[in-house]
Amino acid sequence: MCKRDPPHKTARSRRYSGACWPNHRERDLRVNAFQVTEQKLQATPATWLVTGAAGFIGSHLAQTLVSLGQRVVGMDNFSTGYQHNLEAVAKAVNHGGHWQFIEGDIRSLEDCRRATAGVDYVLHEAALGSVPRSLEDPLLTNASNIDGFVNMLVAARDARVRRFVYAASSSTYGDHPGLPKVEDEIGKPLSPYAVTKYVNELYADVFATAYGMETIGLRYFNVFGPRQDPQGAYAAVIPRWFDELMQGRPCQINGDGETSRDFCYIDNVVQANLLAATATHPDAANQVYNVAFGGRTTLNELFYYIRDLLREQRPAIANAEPLYQPFREGDVRHSQADISKAANLLGYTPAFDVAAGLARTADWFVAQSPRQE
Repeated sequence: MCKRDPPHKTARSRRYSGACWPNHRERDLRVNAFQVTEQKLQATPATWLVTGAAGFIGSHLAQTLVSLGQRVVGMDNFSTGYQHNLEAVAKAVNHGGHWQFIEGDIRSLEDCRRATAGVDYVLHEAALGSVPRSLEDPLLTNASNIDGFVNMLVAARDARVRRFVYAASSSTYGDHPGLPKVEDEIGKPLSPYAVTKYVNELYADVFATAYGMETIGLRYFNVFGPRQDPQGAYAAVIPRWFDELMQGRPCQINGDGETSRDFCYIDNVVQANLLAATATHPDAANQVYNVAFGGRTTLNELFYYIRDLLREQRPAIANAEPLYQPFREGDVRHSQADISKAANLLGYTPAFDVAAGLARTADWFVAQSPRQE
């Protein structure tokens, strides 16, 4: 195990390790706190930039912000995003928000400056995800996730944005064996992708110290939900399995299926981003936070959850079983987040557990696919 302290490790941040879940009363208060945040945003609209706006997470963020009456600028180069993801954002303009889209690339500083002009908050989602992709093409991953990230920091600094919130990753924990994962305890990265995400945290901390910027990193844990792309070699497991089962194709599991992950529904991620951008706690800024549900689901459990949700629509899959393949290079065995730091400093509490999120995701996939007799 590699012993190393993240740049944000302080005595103050160490206070927040502990139980993953607050008690029910505390959770209710934090849900109410998020509702208060939504009300404040509606009362005092701001200008937001969402990079990667045509992607899965970015489009949900933009749609929510526009629905809350915000002025939203989206930017994407469509390398992994899609025009159809922006359709829901455009429809949300009917709620009173303003929407502008810029086709641009974070690897271009000029594009980043154009997008950040006049912006109050940046939600930086643009990146090249996927551990396998980074292993196959580390240069491309580095160019987007490090060069592009620094371009965004420079542009946001010069535009004097209020706060820069960026998508970090649970891959930063690397080979650290501890569970649940606590923000201050990380291990050795296991992929080029993980390296880029850790470097993002280092750069954000330097910009906070050197230039007085307010930055917040959100370490996402296996986000899923409607509009997530099921196609391609680097598709995440949940959308891929939904698509394969809907099409009557076999689902592959890398390993024995007892690998576990902390799957997090997209609405929880949207909540975390809005809270991070607007949090007023004096210790909230210039930190990184786990964004997850705070539990563990094995791949075997996940497969049967999804299969059972789809059986009514696809009776032929009632007895479907997964195909087991060798373990995948660069993957960690188990992952689970301690979310108490985000709960204490941001007011975050996930509103959807895995079962509720999968049910909503199943409804979306079924709606996208024609009924089969």
